Amino acid sequence: MKNVSSVFWYVLAICGVLVIWGAFAPEHLQTVTSSITTFISQAFGWYYLLIIMIFLVFCVYLIFSRFGKIKLGKEEDKPDFKLATWFAMLFSAGMGMGLVFWTTAEPISHAFKSTPGAEAGSNEAIRQALQYSFFHWGVHAWAVYGVVALVLAYFKFRKGLPGLISATLIPIFGEKRMQGVLGKLIDTLAIFATVVGVASTLGFGSAQINGGLSYLFNTPNNFGMQLIILAVSTALFIFSAWSGIGKGIKYLSNANMGLGFVLLLLLFIVGPTLYILNMFTTTLGSYITNFFEMSFRLSPLNEKGRTWIDNWTIFYWAWWISWAPFVGIFIARISRGRTIKEFMLGVLIVPALVCFIFFAVFGVSALNIEQNGIDAISSYSLETTTFGVLQHYPLGQLMSMITIVVIAIFFITSADSATFVLGMLSTYGSINPPNSVKITWGLTMSAMAAIIVYFGGTQGLQNMLIIAALPFSVVILLMGGSFYKTAKLEIIKGPKREKKKKKKQDELTQE
Repeated sequence: MKNVSSVFWYVLAICGVLVIWGAFAPEHLQTVTSSITTFISQAFGWYYLLIIMIFLVFCVYLIFSRFGKIKLGKEEDKPDFKLATWFAMLFSAGMGMGLVFWTTAEPISHAFKSTPGAEAGSNEAIRQALQYSFFHWGVHAWAVYGVVALVLAYFKFRKGLPGLISATLIPIFGEKRMQGVLGKLIDTLAIFATVVGVASTLGFGSAQINGGLSYLFNTPNNFGMQLIILAVSTALFIFSAWSGIGKGIKYLSNANMGLGFVLLLLLFIVGPTLYILNMFTTTLGSYITNFFEMSFRLSPLNEKGRTWIDNWTIFYWAWWISWAPFVGIFIARISRGRTIKEFMLGVLIVPALVCFIFFAVFGVSALNIEQNGIDAISSYSLETTTFGVLQHYPLGQLMSMITIVVIAIFFITSADSATFVLGMLSTYGSINPPNSVKITWGLTMSAMAAIIVYFGGTQGLQNMLIIAALPFSVVILLMGGSFYKTAKLEIIKGPKREKKKKKKQDELTQE
């Protein structure tokens, strides 16, 4: 295959080993990776909390610093996409279909099953449920994506370096090392995290769509049906990838955001409207008030509390880090022409606020049902929680149908975005990778997802993703340092160049 780097074959070999392991010994894979994941959560929980806060502080600093005026591209570059389209595309890539399910399942779990600290079912548990959902899906997650995307966009579009993770570290390690073994190791880690993460999501997503169809229409809920869903989705996202980022992903992302907000508005109107507004306002205040307490909470003297933090907060922080190369590269690709201040404000605030609104509408609607004894939503599986909630409100069938479409489009856009990113990483950073490479990655991920679902090895591969997050967090730190070093020199040299230019012009005028 032309123009394909060696890391393509390295990752393919690693994925092959993991698929074989997951296919023939899924329990062994899950046991081994679970042990490592548990050790990481317990031994490095403090590290994850600190590192995520460092990323967030860095992002906020860039907004108000002198770096904010730097453009992600040449001075004459204009944004490739309109503001609304840009928001839709970065949101679709960053959160995807997981948001549709966790907006109901997570608040219900925090309130009635496994609470952050209060007694299950109590008013305090219900209040904390939405507060911690805001916390897990808010600015912390987008700060991780923001750092990776910013650094990649800066070095690619302003400095003209290849769109690779390794290329952003040249100012620290030098070009020779980043083109050698160390650079290939870093790029291999980024591609591996993306492939495994998206393959796991595709496998899980097909099961979720199958669960929804089964709940609504009593269709078979088995591997055969999931395989059909996966095959149809694969054909659709490969067609979207073939049409290019300016068409396929752009149109699907815009359509999905439109449908998502129609669904949101419908549930807001037919649901407990006043309760939603009151809970949103109260929770937003609690989120802001308890922001730093939640950000540094580890509960070292409370074993039950620490277990909850490991299972939720630490898991989420590792999850966002492991998805950073995929989401970061995609956001970087669609952000050329924007200033750093505009970029950071957009990436940090808008998607987080949209997440808060979705959690308030869907989460409060779910909590309301269980609070009033209408149904035990906490007994539903993850795949059917949202559909179970919608059926208890007017227009439930219509909203469930829209939900299926939204999930399917999220499914396609996430996979479509991933094929682009993988193609970019495996063709020396090309911002327009060949269709043949993107399609190869699409088929590879779908094949992995099918085998994973069939043999039940999804959890083991998700654990691998969490394991990969630990070393990649160090890479993100180095990326931030590399950007700061380079951008600082640019700012220092800029005024000097202008001063010399003005002096020369004055001399010419005097002559």
